[in-house]
Amino acid sequence: MKVFLMYPDRDFDMNAAPPLNGRDLMDDLELHTLVQAMAGDDEFLTTVARAALLGAVRSSKETIEHRQAVLRDALAHADVVKQLYQLSIDALESKKKSYWGIGLHYPLAILHGSMEVIELLIPMLRQLRDTAQRVESGFSSEGWKRLFAMLRDELDEGYIEEVQGHLKTLKFRGGILMSAHLGQGNRGAGYVLRTPLRDERNWLARLFGKKPEMYQYTLPPRDENGARALSELADRGLNLVANALAQSAEHIASFFTLLRAELAFYVCCIDLRDRLSSLGGPVCFPKAAGSGAREHRFNELYDVCLALKMRKKVVSNTLDAGESRLMVVTGANQGGKSSFLRSIGLAQLMMQCGMFVGAESFSANLCEGLYTHYKREEDTTMESGKFDEELKRMRAIVDEISPDAMVLFNESFASTNEREGSEVARMIADALLEGGVKIAFVTHQYALAHHLYARRDPRDLFLRAQRLSDGTRTFKMMPGEPEQTSYGADLYAEIFGPREKEPTAAAVADAAQADARASANGSA
Repeated sequence: MKVFLMYPDRDFDMNAAPPLNGRDLMDDLELHTLVQAMAGDDEFLTTVARAALLGAVRSSKETIEHRQAVLRDALAHADVVKQLYQLSIDALESKKKSYWGIGLHYPLAILHGSMEVIELLIPMLRQLRDTAQRVESGFSSEGWKRLFAMLRDELDEGYIEEVQGHLKTLKFRGGILMSAHLGQGNRGAGYVLRTPLRDERNWLARLFGKKPEMYQYTLPPRDENGARALSELADRGLNLVANALAQSAEHIASFFTLLRAELAFYVCCIDLRDRLSSLGGPVCFPKAAGSGAREHRFNELYDVCLALKMRKKVVSNTLDAGESRLMVVTGANQGGKSSFLRSIGLAQLMMQCGMFVGAESFSANLCEGLYTHYKREEDTTMESGKFDEELKRMRAIVDEISPDAMVLFNESFASTNEREGSEVARMIADALLEGGVKIAFVTHQYALAHHLYARRDPRDLFLRAQRLSDGTRTFKMMPGEPEQTSYGADLYAEIFGPREKEPTAAAVADAAQADARASANGSA
């Protein structure tokens, strides 16, 4: 039995290795905040949410559309999804209470342990099927319909009663019936477990009727070697049946394990939607274009992690970048550039994960990998200077990156002088663009931004953090030519207060004349 809620054709692996740049994505895009909002303090949900987000960097369009359809149904029937998720948890918890897997080295022990697990899980399977039959008509996505149809067809009541009948037989209340023949050296061979023949006579006939002829041997009570030999004979006959039953028990348990993992992702999405809705932030299902295209359009896009941290609705941005391949963001300090860049990265990752995004509308092309190159603060783990460390991280990205990927730069190569940093950034940007990589660059380096702007390439887009005439930051990104200043004086005035006005030349002359007159009067 398969779940197929995360992928249309394969299982979801919550323990898959993260991408090589997974740690950078977690730190630079502040995914820890997003995962916390999705999973709370639940360790299992945290693992699933992190695996789904980091595993989305190479998702296909088919997978995204499959998850979006499943998620739409999940959001519309949140109570049902959480009920199914809790049912999968209860099933796995009941399995843990059994003794299956503890000291089961012999066929008879494996047989009884497997029977115990299956007997515990059968009521869960029946409850899962009944729930599916009750709610099936309200779901429209292919993923949910396929899961419910599988539960209905493969777990019908006739099948469950047949399983229970086999389990009753395997309890061997009338003893174990086996057949064998003598092999080489008069040793037993060809041990086969036989189904006990049913005695169709009534109880009176069975009690007083003639017993069938048979050879019997009664083992003495203290014959330990005989008991051991008899146990070995039973194990030979039970071996195949015990292994088959153990595989069946593991198959049922693995189904509940997969069901829990895949439902966990949608439970996380439901909780995130509720959190964002309570903050007044809109969400929408994005439209994904192929990775070979270049598209970026959004309406009222906001930084989801910033909203979650501040616990309120934050400023959003609207942009039609068209088919731009390069986006350069400049402007005033503390103007919202980094938050804007993070909102783009988060939306891209959430879209490729098959989730909704924090916007009223969003469409973009898929990326064959998402990378971040952010400014780092010096710490004791650095083995060289900041500029060398930036180059090493850039080298790691270049070694792994492929065409149609996306790189987000945030104040990169600012740890050296502007001339050198701008030249390095320009050469790297040109090489990536030539390789078909999509770039978004936040920078304070005027030399870099001006050089790129002067090329007048219609595929490049330049944005500037809006600053009003009185120095107020609106945190809006507007199309605009790069400026030489980042208005650091505004921050100085905000922190230390406004500076006193410099005296004019006329005021200086008047003061000098007054001093001269005062000196003359004093001499007189």
